[in-house]
Amino acid sequence: MRDFQAARSWYERLLGEPTFFPHATEAVWTLADERSVYVLEHANGAGYCVVTIFVDDLDAHLDAIAARGLEPDECETYSNGVRKAVYRDPDGNELGFGGASLDSDS
Repeated sequence: MRDFQAARSWYERLLGEPTFFPHATEAVWTLADERSVYVLEHANGAGYCVVTIFVDDLDAHLDAIAARGLEPDECETYSNGVRKAVYRDPDGNELGFGGASLDSDS
């Protein structure tokens, strides 16, 4: 991201409250045991990040994000039934959340 302080509130709406801040322009979210994601100010790399995080309950996860004020930029379902919701930060970095098919036979 180009400006950490300007983007921080967007990431907090997407991921919730950060777990910790290693320094003034970096935040870390612990998503599960030994599974974290971090964002940091990196002006020259802004807009080029693509991350997908697979979650156990995609609908519940998306509902929690919506409760914090963000809606996905796009949603898709692949031919095997796997679903993905994509969010783009103000710099164009893409963070997606994937989930298993709603049909347990897929």
